Amino acid sequence: MSDTLEFQPVPLASMTPPDAIQYLVDEAASSQASDLFLFSEESVLTVAVKRMGSVEKIAVTSKEQGRQLIGYIKAMAGLDIAERRRPLEGRWIVEREAGKIDLRVNVIPTLYGEDVTARILDRKVGLRTIENLGMSTPDQDKLISLLASPSGLLLVTGPTGTGKTTTLYACLQHLSSGIAKINTLEDPIEYALPGIRQSQVNAKLGVDFAELLRNILRQSPDVIMIGEVRDESTANTAVRAANSGHLVLATLHAPIAAGAIQSMRALGTNPYFLSSGLLGVVAQRLVRKLCTHCRSAYDIAESPATFAEIRDLLLPGQGQMIYGPTGCENCRGQGYAGRAGVFEIMSMNRRLRHLLQTNASVEEIQKAAIADGMIEFQRSSMVKVAQGITSMEEILREFSAEYLGIES
Repeated sequence: MSDTLEFQPVPLASMTPPDAIQYLVDEAASSQASDLFLFSEESVLTVAVKRMGSVEKIAVTSKEQGRQLIGYIKAMAGLDIAERRRPLEGRWIVEREAGKIDLRVNVIPTLYGEDVTARILDRKVGLRTIENLGMSTPDQDKLISLLASPSGLLLVTGPTGTGKTTTLYACLQHLSSGIAKINTLEDPIEYALPGIRQSQVNAKLGVDFAELLRNILRQSPDVIMIGEVRDESTANTAVRAANSGHLVLATLHAPIAAGAIQSMRALGTNPYFLSSGLLGVVAQRLVRKLCTHCRSAYDIAESPATFAEIRDLLLPGQGQMIYGPTGCENCRGQGYAGRAGVFEIMSMNRRLRHLLQTNASVEEIQKAAIADGMIEFQRSSMVKVAQGITSMEEILREFSAEYLGIES
């Protein structure tokens, strides 16, 4: 857990379970945390939040009160409070003065008791437009051009927690003109989108992505969004749908844009059908943004080659300084406030389709995409550094050296 903040214990012992949980949810939401954690330790319960990808401890309370807090959350999320041996999932809409908060609650048994993770979905701040994702203007234009296609498959890739669903929702809002019929398959449905037909996977009833997708295809959709391609059946059905006149948007786990092709191959998709149906791939990461109130600036006049490879991607005046974190009251001493997306967008063309059909390696496909104009992670992340949005330390923390062109 992060030790960058001075830990100030919250006096939970004097609060009732409803008041304590309300306080903790307010604290987590106001700090724009993505998750609230309750960890059962040997003799205490630790409360923490995940903010900008880092876990921060915010409270410790007794084991007895911890059981009461967990029991209250389980009851409010519609879970069986007597069941302590099996993982449980539920949902709780918390009423707040600042607006409703949607909590997706997961409970799992651990060595010293139950652990609770509550994913925090604030509907006021969750939805973004394509213009607000943090893409460069060329990448925005490329993505909008891909979405203008009447049919085909667009994949959004990246590790868990890198904003893939946010990007898909932005794409759906762009497409939601009232003319096209849009259906989604989600697990879970994170935000309600007006004018879009949203369906949720229900594993308990045997309704997985593949089953739901097969039935949605009978609903005569124009656009289909698949929350995640997880198995061979879903992957093949998505490719067939893309080749039969549907625009299909889906997320997939792959480290870089070209890696999405390898992931789809691993799921048994036919290379010919994949190459003919794939429109492009959006790969993304999230990096912490430097706090503009306290960031430190360092002159790089004596190192003019620092941003030489991306000079053509910068505006006049950018790339003259490099910035680092400091820490102040506004950023709670971390030096960072909020997160920004780093993207690489690969648009398919004749050469890339040929490489896909001939089982070319990820490295060959990546090199061909860069030669065709794709701005890969190495350069797009350095643009964020040159613009003063993030630090070099943050880029090195988020990306593997191989994606930054650093030889080990």
